[in-house]
Amino acid sequence: MSEKLESLRQLLAEKLGDKVQHSVIANGELTVVVPAAEYLAIAYLLRDDPDLRFEQLVDLTGLDYSTFSGQDFSTRFAVAVHLLSVSRNLRLRVRVLAPDDSFPMLDSMCEVWPSANWFEREAFDLFGIVFRGHPDLRRILTDYGFVGYPFRKDFPISGYVEMRYDQEQGRVVYQSVTIEPRENTPRIVRDDNYGNSGRG
Repeated sequence: MSEKLESLRQLLAEKLGDKVQHSVIANGELTVVVPAAEYLAIAYLLRDDPDLRFEQLVDLTGLDYSTFSGQDFSTRFAVAVHLLSVSRNLRLRVRVLAPDDSFPMLDSMCEVWPSANWFEREAFDLFGIVFRGHPDLRRILTDYGFVGYPFRKDFPISGYVEMRYDQEQGRVVYQSVTIEPRENTPRIVRDDNYGNSGRG
């Protein structure tokens, strides 16, 4: 399998040249990092080039690297797109970093792969990543009045707002969270002989 991935990596290097900022083969998958400015053009090439033919977008997800220390990322937010070439039996992950942390925005893939529609709405709803050119970019999982983006690493576990049914008003009301923030630290309970087989 690694020979197939290595040949795909070389083919992408030929086709895309310096547009591939980084590529790595790990866990039986090839990941390429591309610049945000070239993201849409690269998507068309990956779909339409007869040597590549990635006809299907299988998944798209947002990423938050705010506390990631394993690699040197210049920006906080990114998107990972998982592509499938049915005709060539190949898979590829494309990662693109959003250039502005305060307002992360990338081009929409909907015109290239229509299956990106709901995935991009999910990434917008949960990470706050905006997709330029998306036909219907609105929240998909959270409520209309939801404050914040729950998959961001700085989002509090208890959230910012809670809702309850008010008997007097006869409707659902929103209010500030009334529970105290707390750390989710697992409690370890072991007896003194844990791990001992009983043999002396």
